[in-house]
Amino acid sequence: MGNDVIIEKATEPRKWLTRKEAAGYLRLGESTLAKLFVSGDGPPAIKVGRAVRYSSADLNQWMNGRRRKSTSDVSEA
Repeated sequence: MGNDVIIEKATEPRKWLTRKEAAGYLRLGESTLAKLFVSGDGPPAIKVGRAVRYSSADLNQWMNGRRRKSTSDVSEA
């Protein structure tokens, strides 16, 4: 019973992007996205071995969370 696996149900399957694809999607440099991942300031990612994958839904949510009304808006992302 302690080894039960919970499977997340989704209405549509997630698309998993490589770091290069995710950087292109966000229009950021790959190195910028890598630095954001290391610092913990970037979008959520899954790491399997050396491979890092990003969900397109997570990328959209992360970008929407960074929305500001002005350059002086310092609300937490």
